[in-house]
Amino acid sequence: MATATQDPAKVQNGSPADDAASGEAAGLPSSIIVEEYVTVRALAERMDRSPIDLIKVLMQFGIMAPIDQTLDHDTAAIVGEELGIEVLWPVVEEELPEQAPDEDQRPIERVMIQEIVAEEAEQYLLPRPPVVAVLGHVDHGKTTLLDRIRRTNVVDTEAGGITQHTGAYQVEVDGKRISFLDTPGHEAFTAMRARGAQVTDIVILVVAADDGIMPQTREAISHARAAGVTIVVAINKIDRPNINLNRVMEELATEGLAPEEWGGETITVPISALNGDGVDDLLENLLVVAELDPQFANPKGQCVGTVIEAELDKQRGITSTLLVQNGTLKRGDSVVVGENWGRVKAMFDYEGNTLKTAGPSTPTIILGLNGVPSAGEVFTVAKNDRTARSLANERQMQAAEESRVASNLPMTLEDMFARVEGGEAEALNIIVRADAQGTLAPIVHSLEQLGNDEVTVKIMQSAVGDITESDVMLAEASQAIIVGFGVNIDKAALVRGEQSGVEIRHYQIIYNLLEDVEQALTGMLDPIFEEIVTGHAEVRQMFRVRRGGLIAGCMVLDGVVKRSSQARLIRNDTTVITTNVENLKRFTEDVTEVRAGYECGINLAGVNSNLEEGDIIEVFERQQVR
Repeated sequence: MATATQDPAKVQNGSPADDAASGEAAGLPSSIIVEEYVTVRALAERMDRSPIDLIKVLMQFGIMAPIDQTLDHDTAAIVGEELGIEVLWPVVEEELPEQAPDEDQRPIERVMIQEIVAEEAEQYLLPRPPVVAVLGHVDHGKTTLLDRIRRTNVVDTEAGGITQHTGAYQVEVDGKRISFLDTPGHEAFTAMRARGAQVTDIVILVVAADDGIMPQTREAISHARAAGVTIVVAINKIDRPNINLNRVMEELATEGLAPEEWGGETITVPISALNGDGVDDLLENLLVVAELDPQFANPKGQCVGTVIEAELDKQRGITSTLLVQNGTLKRGDSVVVGENWGRVKAMFDYEGNTLKTAGPSTPTIILGLNGVPSAGEVFTVAKNDRTARSLANERQMQAAEESRVASNLPMTLEDMFARVEGGEAEALNIIVRADAQGTLAPIVHSLEQLGNDEVTVKIMQSAVGDITESDVMLAEASQAIIVGFGVNIDKAALVRGEQSGVEIRHYQIIYNLLEDVEQALTGMLDPIFEEIVTGHAEVRQMFRVRRGGLIAGCMVLDGVVKRSSQARLIRNDTTVITTNVENLKRFTEDVTEVRAGYECGINLAGVNSNLEEGDIIEVFERQQVR
């Protein structure tokens, strides 16, 4: 990343800075929008100037940048100032139009699609079919329900009856279409959302009438709520003899999904996915929900959408299932998906029929990309192959640059408070895991009471049991932290948490848990340091050096002694002085560390005389544990 390292200075003697006024007269842009990173070539195109002009300005600040060099936004702003062009950040969520339905309750992932729709002329916006995902506990009938809806038989072709892939399908009900996402579970649903994709409008929560709310059901509810989508409950397996609908209704109400029959707002539909009872009622209710909260798109507008799945097929090559969310995708279009690009050589629907076009909310399988994209990546249509290739290459360079200069920011209590202070967050999202229901309930209740006028505490999920990878995925997607009371964390969750920067905190005392969260909400969470002893050395002999210093000839007894480490001089089990290792030698050479079993010379800062043979030098480091 190139950054300016000196104060801006006007470029003299006929440089681009002198041409700013004449540029305005020539009709050049007065302002442009630039993301966090942009190449010199792309910046020149947006400014309608030659890349040479930009390179000259950068050279004035000591930046030798080739045409494909990536600049950050601040540097781009300095270049723009020299050329008389204001460099702005992209539009933020607050600038979206007032007609966006329930805008304040939309998750941030929908901002990109909202912005695109907001830019479309209102007279061209049309209602689009709703996109529905099916979630629930394992073996409660999710795939069987989808199988009944689309009149195919997926279960028999899948190993062990478990969904092995992610797909998208579309059905027609009373002349209206509904698109379904067939996901392996809420983990895949949230994994897409964690990548910035928000494609689902409605979630069908499948609950078995003979089993009720199970752990994965609760997790699915948490993931659906985090996505900010409407939940419709399908109470499945009503054909079985041992069902208890009232118990299921009670459990739903306990989870905050009060059924309409009980005066709540959650639609519940008893069904039997196996024989089809109630499935038509379920579909009709989906249409009712879609009519109450319609989603709009412009079929003739900018074509964008999301990758649902992609794979490398041995016969057909790279196949990608795309869900169009605005505009119309056509065969022959040049498509950019993340760092990949290609021309749409062929399009198919989920039954394998050839398509020429795919409008909003239509899932389609395409051929022609040069790489396998990831599920959840957004695709856009470029005006030609050259533009698509250039944009993909630019994203590759940007991704490489971002990987060097920054990683995923950790989601910690301290970071949460900083976001609140900056006006970026109004809620502290927490996932709670406890060892017993008797401790879980008071913890959740106490946490919810800790909110203040500026920020509230939102419990994204609370459950009994160890911390799992699913918890970390939910934390990634909802910008949450995880607190565990008296529980363990499985290895997969630990690895994923370290990679994504999700903070996982362990507690054995409820007071400590509540105190940390309360202090974080007020910005008073001080770091805690712990002394880690790294080694011990025994003084065997003393040496005077020319400049008056005293060197202790030592044998390292255990561990390792490092230069600049803190140290305690111990005599007869009593600490004489606490200081630090100012210098460390092996014979006449300065070294950075000496390990156990080797002799060395140690110079302790501030110790010029008070040394005796047999003294122990204990070396330690202070490490931050919170």
